[in-house]
Amino acid sequence: MPELPEVETVVRDLRPLVVGRTVLGVEVGDRALRKPWDAAWVGRLAGVTIESIRRRGKWILLDLSGGARLIVHLGMTGQFTAVPTLALRPDHLHVVFTLSGLVELRYRDIRRFGSVVLVADEATAMASLDAKLGPEPFDIPPDGFHAAVTGTARTLKALLLDQSLVAGVGNIYADEALHRAKLHPETRGTQLTRPQVNRLREAITAVITHAIEKRGSSIRDYVGGSGLKGGFQDEFRAYGRTGEPCPTCGVPIERVRVAGRSSHFCPQCQRVAKSR
Repeated sequence: MPELPEVETVVRDLRPLVVGRTVLGVEVGDRALRKPWDAAWVGRLAGVTIESIRRRGKWILLDLSGGARLIVHLGMTGQFTAVPTLALRPDHLHVVFTLSGLVELRYRDIRRFGSVVLVADEATAMASLDAKLGPEPFDIPPDGFHAAVTGTARTLKALLLDQSLVAGVGNIYADEALHRAKLHPETRGTQLTRPQVNRLREAITAVITHAIEKRGSSIRDYVGGSGLKGGFQDEFRAYGRTGEPCPTCGVPIERVRVAGRSSHFCPQCQRVAKSR
């Protein structure tokens, strides 16, 4: 599933390609996405201009003239790209926006777990997102983060996957942040000291920042808004490296299932914390 670095890359790629362009038409496929498309939206979108594009957590927001907002979620296999109108159309296209300047903004999704939804205004858009999302990885409040982590017996892996704690972190970057912070994914929040919590917070920010610089991670279907792949998958230190040597100490990376997800860690660098 595309996580924050991938979604941010899509937004940055699309910004110079679609902002300022007018929607001339919308085509919608027959197969439903995770959230249903309202047929009335086609008429509401005709003639509007894309004024800006941004991200909140793993969601993409397009600000439209007149105040409406288009909210896009890539699900597991979604691709949101801008291409010339005459570019060959691939399979699994679900929504195509024809824009001025001979550009098409295309939403493609093989597994159809993503969504494209139109809402009336900024307040509606942000209310739906802010209600379920915590702070961005770059804006984590130290005291609030410490209280949230140490106030629960949940595992660190479960905590990092909880979007209400930090928005945008998923399985890949949770593993990478825990490795960087030298914390085992099965360690409980109540077991951490303040220095360990601070180390985890700093690791989250550092990993996400570097992944954005590398355009995210292309493992299966992900491509940026211009169709280019990411490069952070070449720098994984833990995720997906079961049996390979830890880049820090050389001990083979192991895998365990935590919070319903495969979690990769170094048994030497990331030892389970002792109960306090």
